[in-house]
Amino acid sequence: MYKLYAFWSAPKAEDVAAFEEHYEKVHFPLAARVPHLESIAESVTSDSFEGAEPLHYRIAEMAFADREAFQASTGSPEWAEMRADSGLLIERFGVGLTVAMGDVVVSDPLRD
Repeated sequence: MYKLYAFWSAPKAEDVAAFEEHYEKVHFPLAARVPHLESIAESVTSDSFEGAEPLHYRIAEMAFADREAFQASTGSPEWAEMRADSGLLIERFGVGLTVAMGDVVVSDPLRD
């Protein structure tokens, strides 16, 4: 399994509702159409831990069978549409986007 993680910074307080509406009605459906995508998970990190504010506002996790499936998806028109919409979100709401990708490594200490 190969995953892409997208880490979004928070929009300004006055932009949260508009950002969320666009994200849920436009961006997420675009991401869900990406070919070779096996699953997609979205989280809004609205809760603090031990008083520290969350480092990221929203986290998306896109899973692909392997690196080859991921790479095949990046050349698709659906990928291009999703990327263009990411740029729109960044421009319109002043948010930041950091992306990390890699192979899933499973470690289960209960089996050791």
